[in-house]
Amino acid sequence: MTITAGTTETAPHRAPRLRTDAARNRERILAAAREMLVEQGPDVPFDDIARRAGVGNATLYRHFPDRHALLRAVLLFVMTRTADFSETVAAEEADPFTALCGFAHAAVDERAAAICGLFPAGERPEITPEMYTEYARFQTALEGLMERAREAGQLRPDITQLDFMIAVSQLSRPLPGLECEGAECHRRVDLFLNGLRPPSSAGSGHRPANHPESTTTL
Repeated sequence: MTITAGTTETAPHRAPRLRTDAARNRERILAAAREMLVEQGPDVPFDDIARRAGVGNATLYRHFPDRHALLRAVLLFVMTRTADFSETVAAEEADPFTALCGFAHAAVDERAAAICGLFPAGERPEITPEMYTEYARFQTALEGLMERAREAGQLRPDITQLDFMIAVSQLSRPLPGLECEGAECHRRVDLFLNGLRPPSSAGSGHRPANHPESTTTL
């Protein structure tokens, strides 16, 4: 998804803080919806999402009264988690190219491109102020990761942020008849990442040690 920054200066609305158990249920619902939207499309039944999340239908509807609210929340969920990881890996991973690889693999795991690709342009949920904020946050972190890798001689100087995001997005979207799950999808991302290195530093793209293989148990 490409988001163009808006001109409004209205501060993003912040929802009231949820109780611990309610917040946990909400995250389980969003994680389940993220996976099932990719597997079955935007019309996946709410009953199936609730079952995958391990909650009752009433709990799901209490958090998300309609499909539009759920889809909007899923988009914000994956954008926030991707932004969080991009900032974390930038702060904790010393090797610039390993940090960049970590971001790419995290973006694949969060299924952001696959989720955004489910909706025709005219049918996507509206972009909220919170989405602008999270998108800008991960763009800033990604550009920092790429600049570090360029300065270290680990990234070709002609690779732009747009090049990087388009390639990762396309590689992480399921294609009819082709597997794009788990290790096979990450192997293809590694092939792409290896092509980003200058010829003298070509090597194996790899994830940092703190990369979350799966951070949500359903």
